[in-house]
Amino acid sequence: MADDQSKKDTKNPLAKELYAKAGGLFEENKFEEAIDIYTQAINVDPNYSSAYFNRALSYAIINKYAEAERDVELVMRNEPDSFDAPYVMGIIAEYQHDYDGAKEWYEKALKKNPNYEQAGARLDQLKSKMEKPGITPVQTKGAKKAEAEVQQTIIEEGQIKQTKWHKTNMTFKDVVGMKEQKKLISENIILAIKRPELLRAYGKKLGLGVLFYGPPGCGKTYFVNATAGETNSNVIIARINEIVDMYAGNTEKNMHAIFEQARKNPPCILFFDEVDALGVKREGAGEQMSYMRMAVNQFLQEMDGVEKNPEGLFIIGATNQPWDMDPALKRSGRFGEAIYIPPPDNKTRKQAFVYNTRKMPLSRFMNFGRLARASAGFSQADIAEICDKAALIPAAEEDRTGRRRAIKMNDFLRMIKIHGNTLDEWYAMIKKEIISKTEVQIVDGKRTEIVKEGKLSAEEKAKYKSMVKDVKKNSNQIRIGWKKLVRFFAIYVA
Repeated sequence: MADDQSKKDTKNPLAKELYAKAGGLFEENKFEEAIDIYTQAINVDPNYSSAYFNRALSYAIINKYAEAERDVELVMRNEPDSFDAPYVMGIIAEYQHDYDGAKEWYEKALKKNPNYEQAGARLDQLKSKMEKPGITPVQTKGAKKAEAEVQQTIIEEGQIKQTKWHKTNMTFKDVVGMKEQKKLISENIILAIKRPELLRAYGKKLGLGVLFYGPPGCGKTYFVNATAGETNSNVIIARINEIVDMYAGNTEKNMHAIFEQARKNPPCILFFDEVDALGVKREGAGEQMSYMRMAVNQFLQEMDGVEKNPEGLFIIGATNQPWDMDPALKRSGRFGEAIYIPPPDNKTRKQAFVYNTRKMPLSRFMNFGRLARASAGFSQADIAEICDKAALIPAAEEDRTGRRRAIKMNDFLRMIKIHGNTLDEWYAMIKKEIISKTEVQIVDGKRTEIVKEGKLSAEEKAKYKSMVKDVKKNSNQIRIGWKKLVRFFAIYVA
């Protein structure tokens, strides 16, 4: 961005002074205060593009993407030749995991300025990131090349006509830690897909479905892609919002269409994320949700059809709340096997920082052990976002000063302080639903203790005991206090 000097100059000394002050606040991690001062600079000089750009970057860091996009769109309207503006839009899109959109914005920036190094470097990193999940065009027999390259889900009048599917280059090497989970997946999924004849030789019935459950952001989707890569399988991601339709019959037809596509493209992994939203318990759906009950019934019929002929098709469901699923879906032969994907421990968090920064220009004085302690209780998704946003700090500095530097340890610590821990709130919410609690009530002047049971049955408590144990542990106030203390010393001491 530093090369686009025509977009940076302002003749107003007060605007320049405010801009410099806001830049100092940005470097001190005071992004909301920086936004206020950038706003003052813009009020003094409404055409001061650098202030808009840096205010947009500040908004993006604190996850106010709509405000960030508004600032950049204003600059693009006023200065259509700016190559800074599409670059910043690319960053904002990338932070929202809109990788296709980000790629288009970076390419627009490079089209306006082919020598734009920052956009070129960011585009190269993004392409590498997009290749890791391995979304590649799938060439079906007799299909034209152009059709394969633009393959996408097609929905007409609420009915799925075509479902997008992809291959993946990911393997277990791309999933840090979790040796026990990898072993279970190898035995329950990979062996059934790669060597079904071996299981049959020992009289082992071929399973067709496995449920991944655990806290959000801890690697369930990553495991799906890695499993597909290990088995060279196609992947279909069954999105609940695309399947469920309010008009009678459409939901069932959509469910059938997705299963049919999977059967036609073996070996295939059919992945249902947040499967509890689709496989909701039928007795709790209510009259107004009759179409959801029909969706569950159709789901069961499709699963039964796969059970009779399981070769070449495997179904994986992922959920944060397995107890909300219809019991019929969890019986043996459907999602009978359940694999817990836990939050990362200290060793896994350290590996996650190493993995997510492997292509970044890092300072020599990195301490990944300290970063692991500073992020105690964080999810793997938290760590990935922290690493990505840490890279924005030197990028914003280069925009102001024109000087390039490595990403420092302090950049990561600053982002950890801003991002915070997303799992503690989730644990507190889930605890209220599933953990029994004792309440004291006064009845006829007498103090009476009443035990209020959580929604889990005794069988579910046993089946999901690993998760229940983690919920109890991580929602305990002593445990929460201990994690805060560990993070505090790691961030501010060493």
